[in-house]
Amino acid sequence: MAKPAVVVVGADKGGVGKTTVSRTLLDYFSANNVPTRAFDTESPRGTLKRFHPDITEIVDMTTTSDQMKIFDTLNAVSPSVTVIDVRAGLLSPALASLRDIGFLDAAKAGQITFAVFHILGPSIASLEEIAETAGFMGGAKYFLVKNFINDTQFFQWDQATYNSYFHRIKDATELTIPKLNEMAYEQVEVSSVPFLKFVANKGLNDDAANYSFVLRGYVRHWLANVWSEFDRIRLTDIVGSKSATRNSEK
Repeated sequence: MAKPAVVVVGADKGGVGKTTVSRTLLDYFSANNVPTRAFDTESPRGTLKRFHPDITEIVDMTTTSDQMKIFDTLNAVSPSVTVIDVRAGLLSPALASLRDIGFLDAAKAGQITFAVFHILGPSIASLEEIAETAGFMGGAKYFLVKNFINDTQFFQWDQATYNSYFHRIKDATELTIPKLNEMAYEQVEVSSVPFLKFVANKGLNDDAANYSFVLRGYVRHWLANVWSEFDRIRLTDIVGSKSATRNSEK
């Protein structure tokens, strides 16, 4: 059995588009034939669950019983990758819980592959999150994600200030999620389907849909740019899965 991989997506600040990034990851793994399951920690009503209901379970990560649902089953289920979309404001507490249960030690020992996608906002407060999470990253692949999906502007950061935070974590890697056309993004939200199904003009049950050709084109182009970032960091290699052929329309 392949070594389990856990991908945590989160931020200590809300409104930075972390669930959008989680959705692109699930589509990316799907297109690369990587078996994946997901946990949406926006209990009791989850956004990720709305777009990927077949593979997503809503949990309350602050409770021991739901932590057991996630981590006691890492070696007992067929999907090799577990994506956890952490509720806004809970990234640092979630990482502290992973430390307390011994998960971080297991990652350091090479028993589990652990990756963190830390979604950054444009404020200094968001940069300060890096300092808070630095102590938990010893056994993790750590990615700092600038997400422009909400038309966020990062030029407010003084570069020297940004570098002083960025370099606190050894081997941190920066990723950029580009902006998606507003109308295209809104139509995907209304449709409540994964980006892949929107591009393929399919409904959640694989029924033929009638999504705009123009808007599907915008989403297709944007998703390709996002996936090029995931390809650049060799994400499938990181999680221990290699796919010979990418399926772009599942």
